[in-house]
Formats: sequence, structure tokens, C-alpha cells
Amino acid sequence: MFARGGGTWKKATSAVQVSLRREKGCRLSTAENGSRSGRTGAGGSENHHPPSTEAKQKRESDRQFLISVLESSATKRDAKAYLQTFGSSPGSGPKKTPAFTTVLHDGLHGQNNVPRFVQGPVRVSVADISEVPHIAIVKLREPQSWDDVLLDGVAKTLTQLRDLGLRSVVVLDCDPGGSKGLQLQNVVSHQTDRIIKAIGRYGSPGAELVSSAIWKSNGAPQKPCSVGSTNLFVGFGKAFTTPLRHGHIVVVPPRALCEETLGYAAADANEIIFSLTKFFSGLQFNKETITEGKSANIGSDGGDGKKAVVDRIIVIDPFGGIPASSHGDGARVFVNLEEEFDKLQPALAAYAQPDLPTTTTGLSGNPKAKHAENLQLVKNTLAILPSTASAVITSPAEVANLRTAPTQLNAAHVGQFAGEVKTRRWQNPLIHNLLTDRPIYSASLPISRVKPSARSTEMTPARMPTTTLAKRGLPVTIFSSPRTGAWTPPTPGTPRLRLTDTCIDLPRLVHLINDSFDRKLDVEHYLRRVEDSLAGIIIAGEYEGGAILTWERPSGCMGGAGEEAAYHAGRLVPYLDKFAVLKKSQGAGGVADIVFNAMVRDCFPTGVCWRSRKDNPVNKWYFERSCGVRKLPDSNWAMFWTDPEAATSEQLMRDYEDVCRNVVPSWEDTKPAD
Repeated sequence: MFARGGGTWKKATSAVQVSLRREKGCRLSTAENGSRSGRTGAGGSENHHPPSTEAKQKRESDRQFLISVLESSATKRDAKAYLQTFGSSPGSGPKKTPAFTTVLHDGLHGQNNVPRFVQGPVRVSVADISEVPHIAIVKLREPQSWDDVLLDGVAKTLTQLRDLGLRSVVVLDCDPGGSKGLQLQNVVSHQTDRIIKAIGRYGSPGAELVSSAIWKSNGAPQKPCSVGSTNLFVGFGKAFTTPLRHGHIVVVPPRALCEETLGYAAADANEIIFSLTKFFSGLQFNKETITEGKSANIGSDGGDGKKAVVDRIIVIDPFGGIPASSHGDGARVFVNLEEEFDKLQPALAAYAQPDLPTTTTGLSGNPKAKHAENLQLVKNTLAILPSTASAVITSPAEVANLRTAPTQLNAAHVGQFAGEVKTRRWQNPLIHNLLTDRPIYSASLPISRVKPSARSTEMTPARMPTTTLAKRGLPVTIFSSPRTGAWTPPTPGTPRLRLTDTCIDLPRLVHLINDSFDRKLDVEHYLRRVEDSLAGIIIAGEYEGGAILTWERPSGCMGGAGEEAAYHAGRLVPYLDKFAVLKKSQGAGGVADIVFNAMVRDCFPTGVCWRSRKDNPVNKWYFERSCGVRKLPDSNWAMFWTDPEAATSEQLMRDYEDVCRNVVPSWEDTKPAD
């Protein structure tokens, strides 16, 4: 849809400016005509009135909304996926496209792929009440610690998500540090009122309070699934479904109606979110029928099954996303829960929270415990949602798009900001994620490409990632397993891995390569070529992505004793021979990032090299993840490597180049090799 390059951004910005100038010209023309008619028809009295403050704010809000969409850097594939998901709802009859997506649709089909922009308001109309809405369940943690500017910015973004087709069910988590009884009720009531008023400032329909639909059952919590349990449930479903289908944002305070006493009691926000996820997904079962194998839904809006499509779980926490490390390197931009959840627990135990922005004050709770709690929440909820659903853990400052002046960038804020990445602009993480289903920064992008730059104190900084995108993800299988350490060259003459070993599904591996490269592999030739050089294989999911890596000998170490000579001389070159992702998984789910990270973090942390055609469109992706690139003279190859010290060793660079020039391709056709 919109490319990342600076040229596209300039075109888009120019288009916005032209749109605003035209609008201003129309207003001036109207004013002049009104003044003339006033003088001739009313003895000089003026009928024209200046635009109201509200109208100016509306125009500015629409302008910022448009810019947020442009900054999302969505591709044509992203635009198509977005329109397919949010352009219509399951069972809603004829396709209905949100009004704002006229910009996206036009950008996709415009002449020469140049985006064109419509004039006038770009607000989504109220949806057909027969639609099954797409929703996000949003947790706001400690909103009482947010100042009014911060809360207002969060509310604005929630309304923008609604305009793009994603409605929110907002659950407050006031967590007032031990407050109970009347004091707790006062805190909850005040914060509920604040968020409803803030949302209401951004147009109609606004927010609607739902305070009596969450019920608490007696006795032990029911546990119909293995991922979590709670004795909370939705007792009155229409309290949620009706306002959502009319376009409202629903606000839920952290309390529940007790079945036994018919009184309200404080309830855990995470349990409310889990119960809402089950209800909207059609997985809330009648406690009397669970043991009988029935599936009667206890919501009172009639009928079983899905009440809404839960696309996102959003956690807005002043502590931000899941920390990348204990060294203040911002947040992990992507978490593959299937592979990383168990590994993150000990990492969180060693985490030390850096200073927080001044827009949050009086926070309670242990940062380590809160990060672990948020991670467990998204794991439990995503486990009962479709694999296409995702969770975003972020900070209110990120959601509100609050910028900090360059002069405020100091050592205390090193975990919050980053130096400018020239190919990217700072974007709203929730809008970007909705349009692309990806994090702002790629999960395989080295932190050095995102960390603060000390080259210029005058450069406006972009934020370090404080947002984490989590997906149920894919398991990663690595042969041979790197659990005992990174891969090292095998001793000559010892047994080694073969592609024909029973642990590898060779037909599926070949299909993966053929589908990804869109050409057929000469299997027999390839098996012979890598028979004595295979280092290992990385497989993501059910062969949705993968990499084949080898130990290659430079041409000076060939012959019968070449392998042993290269081994003892330390000149066996770690080489990425094949990197493949199924077409259906390209650009989605982070499959490429998962495979690449496994390669550079687990298998070859000290460096690996590979080659690519000079005109390969993937080279930009390779370039951003490599430590260096060199175009090989008198060939169509570009050589990449990830060892930061490689360029300082002439021998290593000669070996890299020799391998990249001389690896023999194994394709059935005669097209230039990939």
C-alpha cells in the first residue's frame, strides 16, 4: 500500500498539504461570497462566522489520523489483508468497507500505485447492527497515575482504531496499592468517568459504561480448558453486544456482581479480560452443563457461538512491553509464545525497570511481577483465540504518541528513546499493528539499528521500542539442537546430519523451497552437494519457514585433505545456503523473523554469510539485518555477513567472497541462481 521510502512519505505528506490548502481555499471562497451577499442584502451586515474551535480540532484530528495511517508503512499485501479482515464481518451479508478505507483502497488501486486522497470527513459510519464486530479487549493499568494529556491521547487512539474498524472493550485495572472499600470505589468511579469523558471528546458514538454484566459465581472456579480458570462470567451479554454493534466503545470497571449477595465486589482485571475473551469467542459454558458435555452459553443475549471477533488483546501499562534485557534496551518487539514463553520467565527475574516518563506518577506494583502478569494474561487469552489473533503490550505514552524534546534525551531515558532510523519514522504502534499485523520494528532487526545515536543532540529522537507484539506463534525445531551451545564445525570423519535422516521430512522441506523460490529444486544434485557440508536445519512450525546452513570450504582448501586442512586452520565458512518461507506465510506471523533470529542467536551467534542476487527485492531486508554487504565484481551476487568483526580480517573476507562466488546452484531450470 504505502512503501517505507522517504520518497513515498514526501508524496503522501505533499498530498495531505494539498488537501489542507484546498480546504482552506474553499473556506476563504465561501467567506468572500458570504460577505458580499451580506453587504448587498443586509446593509453591510456579515453573515459569515469564523469556524468554531471544535471544527478546527476536528480537522486537525482528521489530519493527524491520516498521517498516522500513512506512517504505518503498510505494503500492498498488508492493505489487502486489512481490507479482507475489516472490510466486512463474517455473516454480515454484502461486504461493507469502513469509510476511512477509501484512502487505503484508492492507494492500492490508484494509477501507477500512487496514493490518491479523498476530500472531506473520513469517519466510519455506524455499523449495521447485524454485523459481528471485530473488537480489541483493552486493559488500562493504573489510569489514575496518568495525567490528563496522556489519558486524552490514549482515548484519541482508541477512537481512531474504531474508525478503522476495530472497536474496543476497555477494562480498567486501577490497582490502587492496597486501597479497599469506599476508597477503592471512589478511585474506580473517578477513573471510569475520566476515560468515558475523554473518549466522548472525539465524536459520536462515544463510550458506554457496562457495570453490571460481569458476574461472580459461587464455589470453585470452573475450568473447561487447560489455559486458565476464573469464577467470573458474563451474565448479561447484550450489555456488551448491543453497544458494540452500534459503534460504541465499552468501558468495564474492575468489579463483579456476586450471585449469592447480589452486591458488587472488586474483581481482578485479568480475570475479567479472560472471561470476556471466552464469552465473545463462544467458549463460555453453563456450569451445570460442563459435566454433561453440552455447550450452552450462559450469556443472556440468545443463542450460542461467537458474539464478536476478538482480533487483539491490548495491554496499556506504564511499565511498557516485555523488556528485551536487563540492560535498558527497550522492549522485545515480538514474542513467539510457543517458543519463548518459558525462556522469558528467568529473564524477567533479572530485569531492572529504568526511569519512567514524567507523564506517569505514583505507580504501584513490582515491575518484574507486572511484566510476568501481563505475559501470562496474553498467553492465556491467545490460547483460546484463533492463531490470527495477537496481543500488544505497550505504554500509554506510545499509544498517545507523546513526543519528548531532544534536550530531554539523557542517560536516564536511554531505555525510552532511540536515534533516528533513516528508513522509518516514529509511528503509533496500535494503528501500525492494526494495518500491518506487525510490530513497528522487525523482531530480527539488530538492536544497534534502533538504539540511541550520539552523533547529534539536535536530531529529534524516535522512541526506543516500548511495545511488544505477542502471538501464539510457531514452534522452532533445530537440527542439530543448539542446547549445548552454538554450532561448531564437526571433526572430520565423524558422523554428521544428512537431509535424508528420518528426523527431517524431506518432501515437505523440498516443497517449502520450491514454493518460496517459485522454482523447482534439483533434489539429487542438491543432496550430493550438501552431503558432506551440512551444518544444520532450522524449521518453523509445520515447515512454514526454514533455513539450511552449511560449512563451506574456500577453494584453497579443496581436495581430499581439504576439509581437514580447513578445519584445523579454522577456515570453514558458516554459510546460509537456503532461506525459505511459504508464500502464504510471507509478511505475516513473523515467520522470517523467527527463523532468522534462531540462526543468528542460537546457531551462528559469531557470524554467518550468504549471497543474494543484486536485484533481489529482499536485499533491503537482508541489509538491515547484516553487519555488512559487498557487491561482488564481475558477478550478479551481493554478499552479506553478520560477524561485526569480519571486515577487519582480509583472510575471512576473501574466504567469504570465495564461497559466495563458487557455490554451485541446484535448480532444475536454467534461470539465474537465487
